[in-house]
Amino acid sequence: MKPGKTLPYFVAVALSALLFNQSASAADVKITPLGSQQGEFCQLDRALVLEDPDGTRILYDPGRTVAGAEDPRLGKIDVILVSHMHGDHVGDKHIEAPGDSDCKSTSFPINALPNTNAANIAHAKGAKIVTGSEMPKFFASKLKALGSDPKNSQLVRFGASRMIGGVTITTVPAVHSNGISGHMIGGELGDMLNAAGLTAYAGPPTGYVLTFSNGLVAYLSGDTGITAEQETVVNDHYDAKLVVINIGDTFTTGPTEAAWVVNELIKPNSVIASHANQPSTRNGKVIAGTRVDSFSKLSKMPVHVPISGRTMSFDSRGKCTGEC
Repeated sequence: MKPGKTLPYFVAVALSALLFNQSASAADVKITPLGSQQGEFCQLDRALVLEDPDGTRILYDPGRTVAGAEDPRLGKIDVILVSHMHGDHVGDKHIEAPGDSDCKSTSFPINALPNTNAANIAHAKGAKIVTGSEMPKFFASKLKALGSDPKNSQLVRFGASRMIGGVTITTVPAVHSNGISGHMIGGELGDMLNAAGLTAYAGPPTGYVLTFSNGLVAYLSGDTGITAEQETVVNDHYDAKLVVINIGDTFTTGPTEAAWVVNELIKPNSVIASHANQPSTRNGKVIAGTRVDSFSKLSKMPVHVPISGRTMSFDSRGKCTGEC
């Protein structure tokens, strides 16, 4: 362009719109499911990586579908959240590598005990583990045994918060069980607990509320049943606009109960289905008659399926802005 010349009006408008969209996208929260089979949502998929616009990366419930600390999908991890101590959430075993087949071919040949997948990843990544109730002491001991700083296991009680990077983390009540198996403890004490059919006390399980730097408030339910706090705390106080909720039935809320929670108690703008406990997609499409299918039909707001490896983006109001 010659000196003194200006862009045509329509070109200037197009460039302005492009720059605005790029800026808006940069301010979105990105959520990437790490499931057992790339391109699918399988029975034991729990893990999500949530990335703040400032680059802070949070791994939620790594469970069995993250292939240990060397999983190439992890990248930088600053924080690990664990809702409770069951093996499918904390990681008693895990896949060898992400697959690219159907859900039924999933296997978990790698034993992560007694450390747990969560502790192994935190040690390798230098990440903090942020939990509530009585779980921090357990993770502190695991990190110390691995050679990491036990202070990287950090506590957040109900009603309190902790800020890491641009993300404010708090824990909220959940209704579920939360015992630590003897296999995670190891040694004579672990053997005694296993022989007696008992688990060690880990305090109440937790859900999480995350407030991101762009203003988005997200609720991660863990494995809870219906609680009054989903209305009084998650909705009334925190005003969560994005919800990740379990729909697996029997062990957690089922699709009917979960739909009632989001429709009547929390009323977010978007929902991500979680913990379906069955193969839910085939070739990346929801299978008719599954819990995900039922939950999506019952919910009044958009329900997004956590397809492994597909990064979703959400704005400050919890609306999906891409790849949902």
